[in-house]
Amino acid sequence: MHNFQLFGLDGSRPFAQQVARYLDVPVSKHVERSFADGEPYVKSCVNVRGFDVYVISSLYSDDHQSVTEKFTKLLFFVGSLVDASAKRITIVCPYLAFARQDRKTESRAPITIKYFAQCLEAVGVSRVLTMDVHNLAAMQNAFRIPTDNLEAKPLHADFLCGVDSGAMTDGVPQRVHPHIPDPLVEDPSNLIVLAPDSGGMGRAKRFRNVLEKRLKLHNQIDVVHVDKERVNGNEVRGSKIVGDVEGKRVLVLDDVISSGRTIQLCVDAVRKHGGDVWAVCTTHGVFTEGANDFLADVPRLVITDTIRPFRLRNEQWRDRLHVIPTAMMFAQAIRRTHEEGGSISDLLE
Repeated sequence: MHNFQLFGLDGSRPFAQQVARYLDVPVSKHVERSFADGEPYVKSCVNVRGFDVYVISSLYSDDHQSVTEKFTKLLFFVGSLVDASAKRITIVCPYLAFARQDRKTESRAPITIKYFAQCLEAVGVSRVLTMDVHNLAAMQNAFRIPTDNLEAKPLHADFLCGVDSGAMTDGVPQRVHPHIPDPLVEDPSNLIVLAPDSGGMGRAKRFRNVLEKRLKLHNQIDVVHVDKERVNGNEVRGSKIVGDVEGKRVLVLDDVISSGRTIQLCVDAVRKHGGDVWAVCTTHGVFTEGANDFLADVPRLVITDTIRPFRLRNEQWRDRLHVIPTAMMFAQAIRRTHEEGGSISDLLE
């Protein structure tokens, strides 16, 4: 990794350290503080002239910083790197904020992902690397710089089949079963994948394809969706399922869980139609206020570590929450981007 620097901004430094271990490089030092009135000050402590620089910052609010504070620091830091003559700057956002408002849904509504992209391009970002952005087409259209979107579907499929994607021997993931008492590989019958709405069907089908490959099945897992509609902003409703889930073990797949209202709607709809929710899989667990209650009936919740699940009550989720590490996949994507060789698409399979 020649002419390479890797930074992890506050809130994402532990994740950056995990990525750095897979890359066998140190996390570069930087200063990050605030003036008395709250204005941020952030700068590199190492030389970046002519370097390929990667800045890791997962953009979600936590107990110490809001998402807007993290984004502001990211913009200022990238600007300082440009002024310090960095050759190329890639921001790595395991969770890319501001992506859910991706189109004008009512008069004068903001298209936030577009403005977000314009800000990053204005300060000099060269490339964006993220995972399971809410609307891939909207992101690709908003940015004029290269973007790479990793997908958690192979990680979810490996985990559900009892494979630990983070445990490698000679580059091969190791099959282990302590994560889930009854991995799907032991009984792959009567499975079905459910998307929370029609817009999630593409993601659900891609997940189904990977899962069938892992389970050595062919056209045996159907994909269905809930006929959901959103009213009055955050309120969702709908109990009809487009497809048959009766007698099936259902895997609910979504890209992000915020309050959990949609997942509760899915669980209720599956039970109403005679199915059984086996697990809920999502990439990003935001878990806003009320999520513990809305998700109370979920038997298994499988998420990734793009966002720390700090808002979930530990005692309630001790045996039901499973967190999949993503640092290895991001490290592989960073290496392939930096070395300008190797396919990012291969990581998605």
